[in-house]
Amino acid sequence: MNLPALILSTGVSLLFLVLLFRPLEALFPAREGQKFFRPAFWTDLCFLLGQYLLWSGLVFWTLNHFRSWLDGIVPAHFRAGVAEQSWWLQAVEMVVLSDILIYWAHRLQHTVPFLWRFHSIHHSAEHLDWLAAHREHPLDTIYTVGVINLPAFMLGFPLETLAGFLAFRGLWAIFIHSNVRLPIGPLGMILGAPALHHWHHDKARDAGNYANISPLMDILFGTYRCPAHEPEAFGIHEPISKHYLGQLWHPFRRRKREKA
Repeated sequence: MNLPALILSTGVSLLFLVLLFRPLEALFPAREGQKFFRPAFWTDLCFLLGQYLLWSGLVFWTLNHFRSWLDGIVPAHFRAGVAEQSWWLQAVEMVVLSDILIYWAHRLQHTVPFLWRFHSIHHSAEHLDWLAAHREHPLDTIYTVGVINLPAFMLGFPLETLAGFLAFRGLWAIFIHSNVRLPIGPLGMILGAPALHHWHHDKARDAGNYANISPLMDILFGTYRCPAHEPEAFGIHEPISKHYLGQLWHPFRRRKREKA
């Protein structure tokens, strides 16, 4: 894709997200009074533009190479059978399998210091909305997107199903970070929502709500947290730059050894 077309598609995507999520945030605000141009808006906008204009090519290049390594693991006849299934069955299988994998992969991001170095960038956001979802280090994105698509790579889901799945996952990730609180009642036990994921970003604790689309894995393994109110504060305890380039460099900074 040439640069003008890439810039145009980025602008159209940005406009689409604003038109889709801002009305939701205005009608069902989780934190009333949060402004559109809230603190760190421009930092998160840089992350969005970086994803669309710079890092998406790196992510897809890496995933393509990663996929080629996995092509021979599952027998060809099994992969062909998967591809012949109805599209809705393929979609259900991809959601379930990827949710199981991302739950454990996400827990590792919070418990393995090396992974947390990169994932902490995402958690450094002190205001959540549709834009904050894009605050993610590109290497953290490769890890997450790779795990989410692992079942598709190994089992041979068609590219059409994979493309639709990626689009759905992308919008879902933005939705659960949005400044929205919807009264969905008992449905919240089987379907994730912003209210649930906001508690994952709570500054006052370090674990819980690792699942993505459905919270069933959190319920099963005792990491489900969803009080009836919003967390007092978002963010992380460790010092971190407030600026885009500083946050990209943050995982590579030298750490002082902790005293015993």
